[in-house]
Amino acid sequence: MENQDLMIRVQDVKKQYRLGQIGGGTLRGDLQSWWARKRGKEDPNTQIGTDQRLVGTTFMALNGVSFTVNKGEAVGIIGSNGAGKSTLLKLLTHVTAPTSGDIDLYGRVASMLEVGTGFHPEMTGRENVYLNGAILGMTRAEIDAKMDQIIEFSEVGDFIDTPVKRYSSGMYVKLAFSVAAHLDSEIMIMDEVLAVGDMKFQKKCLTKMRQAAKQDGRTVLYVSHNMATIRDLCDRCIVLDKGKVVFDGDVDEAISIYLATKSQATAYVDYSDVKRDNWFKRDNLRLQTVQFDVPSVEGMERIEPVKVKYTFTAKEAAEHVGLLFEVRDELGNPLAASCLYGLQLHKGENHVTVAYDFSVLSPGQYSNYFTTISFGDGGSYAVEDWVPGIQFKIVDTKANENRLEANENRLEWNAKDLGVIQLPDACMCEEG
Repeated sequence: MENQDLMIRVQDVKKQYRLGQIGGGTLRGDLQSWWARKRGKEDPNTQIGTDQRLVGTTFMALNGVSFTVNKGEAVGIIGSNGAGKSTLLKLLTHVTAPTSGDIDLYGRVASMLEVGTGFHPEMTGRENVYLNGAILGMTRAEIDAKMDQIIEFSEVGDFIDTPVKRYSSGMYVKLAFSVAAHLDSEIMIMDEVLAVGDMKFQKKCLTKMRQAAKQDGRTVLYVSHNMATIRDLCDRCIVLDKGKVVFDGDVDEAISIYLATKSQATAYVDYSDVKRDNWFKRDNLRLQTVQFDVPSVEGMERIEPVKVKYTFTAKEAAEHVGLLFEVRDELGNPLAASCLYGLQLHKGENHVTVAYDFSVLSPGQYSNYFTTISFGDGGSYAVEDWVPGIQFKIVDTKANENRLEANENRLEWNAKDLGVIQLPDACMCEEG
């Protein structure tokens, strides 16, 4: 007898990509690619910088994924970068199709894979609400009945009739989440929906998602790198690793398996091919590589300065640039931060070596994020780049020593936006 509560069935799903190749977009473009490959020439439709040795090789983003989700369940999906989480959600929302396998959805899906997914930038917030409702098959009268709730929850207020291209990233995510949460759908699919926005709104979103699952009987599928929100929201958790399901069950056990399988030993990260989120409106400055100059990131001495080597690219020269090193606890909660101020980056490639003082941190396991900031007049700033860092462990095996003297001329610390605990300011070692 078939399960009447079944909402999602994923059966032996595989998704294969062919590396280095993109469609020409037209028959002419595809013929150009074919003719170039036949003559042994570089494909004119490959992305700039693509290693030609990789062109034509394949990559399995998902390799035999199977699971089911019932009505009213809140299921978390976790895994390291490249594990297949986003690919799975794109298949579930019909953004792309699987190479093989079956996906069955038994209800209307409200998805939010990226900030403002499905929004038309030229349309107002109100018009985009009607557009999203129409996509879900709702009538204008049904949307009208929900409109006041959507506006109130989103906190956009008088800006609801402003084109969304003028919204800040925070306003984008608030309205997008509010639409997905209030319009009638049986299945909610969320991917890092709480990555942007203030802490107050994040808590409100979690409460709403919990209500949707527990009280309204909606099915929630939630992807996040923040283990605290996964633990708070989800009844069950699926761990993906290298395109396969390695665990499906208890949340705490899933988190333990995820932390154990997550790469923690690397001291070098390459961001050159990492896709940034759509909420980035600026693309002048990009972090390319990071190298921790330590014997091991699994045993960083608490009282020893830690040197980190950065490589940036800048489309145009930039002054008054800040580099924020945000420390998070093992579950992904923001904990502390250190900021280097006054970077001057020239056009092209830039190399910066920075020393950090972690002496105020207790021994334990941490992770971090890197944020590049451009500062303006009157204390204003804009986020230029934001990427996840590494897992590292602080140890305390040497005798306690005096901490580095704090810089008396530092800017006033913004505890709300930059972290509760202010670490000593970073020190410039090399710049070029």
